[in-house]
Amino acid sequence: MSELVRTFIAVEVKNQEVLKKLIEARNALVATSAGLKPVEDENIHLTLRFIGEIPQVLVRELCNQISRLEYRKFDMHVKGIGAFPSPLRPRVIWAGVEEGSEDLKKLHDMIESIVARLGIPREKEEFVPHITLARVKDQRGIDKLVKLIAEMSGLDFGYTPVDEVYVKKSVLTPRGPIYSNLCSKKLS
Repeated sequence: MSELVRTFIAVEVKNQEVLKKLIEARNALVATSAGLKPVEDENIHLTLRFIGEIPQVLVRELCNQISRLEYRKFDMHVKGIGAFPSPLRPRVIWAGVEEGSEDLKKLHDMIESIVARLGIPREKEEFVPHITLARVKDQRGIDKLVKLIAEMSGLDFGYTPVDEVYVKKSVLTPRGPIYSNLCSKKLS
């Protein structure tokens, strides 16, 4: 029996200034003392496609297919703080993407085709480019949190290059997930 690997495909925030501002925003959200599970500094990224647990042999085939991905590099403009399902009922708090979101959607669609060819069911929900900063665990301090999300809705984090796509492994631990790169593909 092959070991299952919890897998996802992502782009990283390569501009350190943008990353620093995202961490500051996340820290401000945490400072509300709301019931949050913040994303660790080193785990901040944009998920193009969460795949889940797949056999090692499928991971190899996925890496093989991703290595053939042809797309040009571009910049993404990280701007605004929002929440799913809505800023008034936050479950997931995220930073949004303005410029570059169409490119991210095209990249997602290409990856969705690759994943479907490997026999992995398509995602049911529409892809919305975002960078998760924290998850709401309980309703503690929710009013303060909702107010801060509204205040931060126009925050401009700046531009970061999207020049590489990563296939990542996620190992769940009691202290939070540990991510590592399985393979990557540079964009031209």
